[in-house]
Formats: sequence, C-alpha cells, structure tokens
Amino acid sequence: MAGLGALIGRRDFLVRSGLVIAGAGAGGYVAAQELTGGPKAPEAQAGATDMRAEFALEPGYAHLTAFLLAPHPRPVREAIERHRRALDANPKVYLFERELELESRVLEAAAAYLGAAPEDIALTDSTTMGLGLAYGTLRLRPGQEVVTTAHDHYATHESLRLRAERTGTTVRRIALYRDIAAVSVDEIVESVRRAIRPHTRAVALTWVHSSTGLKLPIRAIADALASINTNRDERERVLLCVDGVHGLGVEDVAIAELGCDVFCAGCHKWLFGPRGTGIVWASRRGWSQLAAVIPTFDGRSYVAWIEEREPDDLPPAAAMTPGGFHSFEHRWALADAFELHERIGRRRAAAHVHRLAAALKAGLAGISGVSVITPSSADLSAGLVCFELRGRAPREIVDLLQNEHRVIASVTPYATEYVRLGPSLVNTDADVEKALRAVRALA
Repeated sequence: MAGLGALIGRRDFLVRSGLVIAGAGAGGYVAAQELTGGPKAPEAQAGATDMRAEFALEPGYAHLTAFLLAPHPRPVREAIERHRRALDANPKVYLFERELELESRVLEAAAAYLGAAPEDIALTDSTTMGLGLAYGTLRLRPGQEVVTTAHDHYATHESLRLRAERTGTTVRRIALYRDIAAVSVDEIVESVRRAIRPHTRAVALTWVHSSTGLKLPIRAIADALASINTNRDERERVLLCVDGVHGLGVEDVAIAELGCDVFCAGCHKWLFGPRGTGIVWASRRGWSQLAAVIPTFDGRSYVAWIEEREPDDLPPAAAMTPGGFHSFEHRWALADAFELHERIGRRRAAAHVHRLAAALKAGLAGISGVSVITPSSADLSAGLVCFELRGRAPREIVDLLQNEHRVIASVTPYATEYVRLGPSLVNTDADVEKALRAVRALA
C-alpha cells in the first residue's frame, strides 16, 4: 500500500516538507495503482505509511468528520508553529518584514492548486464570511432578484435574508428535485433553467449539499445559464454564485472549469487547511459585480488613503480581502495546505475520497433497515455520505457510534436530520469497515 511519500514523490516530499516517513502501518493509505492507474512504485511495494500518521488524531477512532472541522496535517502544524514563534519573538519586525511575502505565497499556492490567477483570489476566514461578503455586496438593480434553493445551508439563506432585509432584494427559493432517490443531472439543470425569469440576476447554489451529500452539476448549470445569457444585456445576465466548501479538496476540477462567476469556500475542511481560513474566487465578470465593504489593508489602498485619493490600481479581490490584524500564523500556513494538496494532486485525492465514499455507500445499502440518502453516482456525489436507520433517531445513532464503537460521525444541521459520515484523505479502508461494522451492530 502506497503512503503519502509515494503519493507525491518521496524525495520531493521529504525535501520540501521536512517530514520523516514512518514504517508500514496497518491498512495503508491507498494503493498506488488505484491513484495513478499504473503499477505500484518499487518503494510502495517495499512498504510505506498512511496519511493518518501525519495527523495528531486520537488513536482508536475512525475519524469521519473532517468535513466539519479538519485536523491540521503535520506540514500545516509545523508552519503554524514557525510563524507563531517568529511573531512571539519579534511581532513587529516579523509582520513588517515578512507579511507581503507570506501573503503572496498563500495566494500563489492557492492559485496553483485552483488553476486560477492570484489576483482573482480574496482571503477570508470561512465560507460564511465569503458568502456574507459576496451576497451582501452583489450589485443588483431595483426589481432584480436572487434565486436560491430550498436545499441550501443556513449560511447561504441567512446571508440572502440579511441582504433582503437591508435592501429589499427579492430572494426566491426553488426545489431542484422531487425525490433524491431518483434525482438526475437533467432534472437539476432543468429545474434551474425553468426558475430563471427576466429579472433574475443571480443564482445562489451549493456545490455539495451538506444536508444530503448531493453534488450539483455546476458545469452543466453554468452552460444552461450561458445559453440564457446570450440574449441578455450585460447588466441583466444571470450570475452563478457557489458555496464550494464540500467540493474544494475533493473534486478534480480547476475552479475556472466549473463555469461559475463567484466561488466561496472555507479551507479548514476537506482541504485540511488551518482553522479560520477561506477564499473567495470570482471571474472578471463576477468581481465586477461585487463591492468591497470591509476596508482592506492592501498597501495600495493604504497609500491612496494617505495621499487622499481613491485607489486606482487595486484588484477587486485585494479590495474584497478584509483588513485588520488576523491570526497570521494560520493565514500564512494556508500556503502549506495548498502546496500539500498540489503535490498529492487533485486527481489522486479525488480518486481516494470517491473510492472510500462509494465503498461506504455500498456497504450501508446492504444493511437491513438502512436507507442511504446520498446518490450512489459519482456524478451526483462527492465525499459526504448521509443515511438513516429505521427506528433510530440520527442523534442517538451518532452518540452510540462515538461512545460504543469509536466512530466519529455527525448529524446534518437541518430541519430533516440524517447521520453523516465523510471519508477523506485521512481515512483508510479500515475506517470504512469499522464504521460499517458499527452500523450493523446498531441495526
């Protein structure tokens, strides 16, 4: 079984991160052949480790909730500690001498992983902050509306409600499907297409629903909206805005390939970035329709203020990045999280997560009394797996899984509750089997 070193090239990994790869561990991480489509490398055959060894997770548990709040992998922990020590030793000097360099490194690392330009990325603290900034400042003319769905998370609904309360903007919710058990790409795309009216200016969607694990076909939706926009004036074209947090770090797609105009995500979930970090990316058209609301600390804006003029050379993403003093050691360590994922590779990461999620769904479906809510198709699902067990309340199941079987799960934070598991890069086949045995014991 290939370990983390084999995934990204042992020599490159050791040189760039300074990690020491431990000996073979039970279960392994994931077969090199499964990740690369080719034969195992000699070093993988000789023995390696799993990625679990790079985390300080409490042993004995199947930790299947990285989608909620991820633990820091070793490269991120070490980067945080380096920055913390430097800030504690001489905060003013380290901040003034290194901030520009370190923030640029974060943007460059994010851009490399996302397939984007650094100047099109704003740094935030979370998905919620990004959504609030985007939906709160979206340029809308009187009479224009925003369409969202009945399936979206509190952060989207509340950001739009606050916008509507403050400005009178009309927000309309739609259903994307009748029955998730029979949902299809065509049904979702057609539901969005039918919902568009002459005064619809933006569609607010979530890439992967944390309520059910359903993954939306964002590219197909973007293509449908592009056809509608062909005959519209620029000021009337429909913008596609996406909460992408449960796809970032899971799906093998460059951000621009999604076709959306605005993309918001926290980085402390599937990406295993530092807690309290996030991004907003937008296309050039998307950025032109957003307005900064929190003063940035970008030097170009600060100099313009000192010179008593409007900043005239500030990219929109830089203007959108909230200023103030942040938890700098976490923000600057975000570069190390992006670089780690870049070395692993989106394709290999996606293959691992999808394989474990598919095995989990198949195993759950074979347990009497269990109903798997998440679609089985990889086209309509990512890493999240939601299910229910007849005769048992989701919260009871989650408590029993943790206290009696040492399996960490969660309850979907929605009106309709399900049990939710999320195999990620930190997990192995053994974790999936442990979870399945536990659910069988409860059935």
